[in-house]
Amino acid sequence: MDDNIQPLFTFGVIADIQYADIEDGFNFLHTRKRYYRNSLSLLRRANEKWSREAVQPIFILQLGDIIDGFNKQHNASEKALETIINELEKSNAKIHHIWGNHEFYNFSREDLMNSVLYSKISESDLDEVIVENGIELSYSYHFSPVPKFRFVLLDAYDLSLLGRKEPSEKYYQSLKIIQEHNRNENLNHPPGHAGMERRFVQFNGGFSKAQLEWLDKVLTFSDNNLERVTVISHLPIHPHSTDPVCLAWNYDEVLSILHSHRSVVCFMAGHDHDGGYFLDECGVHHLTFEGVIETPPDSDAFGTVYVYEDRMILKGKGRVSDRVLLYP
Repeated sequence: MDDNIQPLFTFGVIADIQYADIEDGFNFLHTRKRYYRNSLSLLRRANEKWSREAVQPIFILQLGDIIDGFNKQHNASEKALETIINELEKSNAKIHHIWGNHEFYNFSREDLMNSVLYSKISESDLDEVIVENGIELSYSYHFSPVPKFRFVLLDAYDLSLLGRKEPSEKYYQSLKIIQEHNRNENLNHPPGHAGMERRFVQFNGGFSKAQLEWLDKVLTFSDNNLERVTVISHLPIHPHSTDPVCLAWNYDEVLSILHSHRSVVCFMAGHDHDGGYFLDECGVHHLTFEGVIETPPDSDAFGTVYVYEDRMILKGKGRVSDRVLLYP
């Protein structure tokens, strides 16, 4: 590709910052170190890199778990979020936030709907709000930064025990799903020792029928308008792009919808701090971004995506690899 060809636009991506003003610790299984305070420094370095780009990113995708659940235990959720948002907003780019499990460890769904993490924008008649009894149920939306390109953000905890309370229909629906597969007393412990069933844990979630119908409608619009679509979620949806314990509960239903539309070129997610990549049989790129929280101080974990007519080029930093993402 000619190096002199300028991208149509660029955007930044960062995942699983999980900031907390506490000493370093370990992950759930005590197998990996977590650098809670250092995540702020890594975010600062990412912002500095984005600010030096010749073509400035027009938006940043923050893929969820922006602060750690430990903040709730220390009554520091609001302060930690303010610290991270103040750093993020030093960028001139629009920030698009995804919600992960740690958002729900710190805040209720109602709180998130009224917070700075609610970055939903209304731009078309397609952006119908999914409501029940006057309450918005899912946090999903789409936007088109330039003509012929669309980004669709999904709510991977639409079905979940996190952020849903009794006596809501979605709480009982989620409880039924997980109890059919996971008999452990602690539902954060995966069922079995291997295989796809390990995804049925409390720190994961899934997509409701209404949200999937909405996704299908948006992608049909994009098909008809010859758009290139990138879909984003906190949870990965392809078994070869992540450890099974990090998959969305009904990942297969989302995959089926994506594969029925010619407009989809890429799916981006966080959650699995080891990251992952897979090019599926329909030519869709599945990118799982490495988590900032488990990135040592001498490394980095973020990326800048350069968008062209026929491809996207990911320039990774530190643990995030460079990739050329040709459109199918």
